[in-house]
Amino acid sequence: MSDSKLNLDEYNEKCKNILEDPEILFAGLLDGLGTLLAGGYKPGTCSRLSDEQHQTICVELASRVTKRKKFNSELGNVKYSASRRDRVVIMSFPISDMAVMILAEPHINIDRFAFRILSKLDRQWGEN
Repeated sequence: MSDSKLNLDEYNEKCKNILEDPEILFAGLLDGLGTLLAGGYKPGTCSRLSDEQHQTICVELASRVTKRKKFNSELGNVKYSASRRDRVVIMSFPISDMAVMILAEPHINIDRFAFRILSKLDRQWGEN
């Protein structure tokens, strides 16, 4: 599926739905270069990053998602990836040649949370 085949309005709604979770700070659909296509920060959320730092995180996350695909035939498709930091959890969910990036509170149970996010994205745990 290419960028042009994804319904960005649909992903804006999915990101809004994800942002209803109290632990979520940011939910956004990124293209392969890290450009935000849909979603954003929860209203009233104060980012710990400057705009430039946030853009750098988006670019780096998109790059890592792309790099992980080279092992799909040997290891299987990535369902999600997560990084737990002291102040935030950063998660990525590959969607075709893009990714949904999530920033969440640091205390979440990552696997349970990932399952909930996949459900809100209308994706199944075993889906390619």
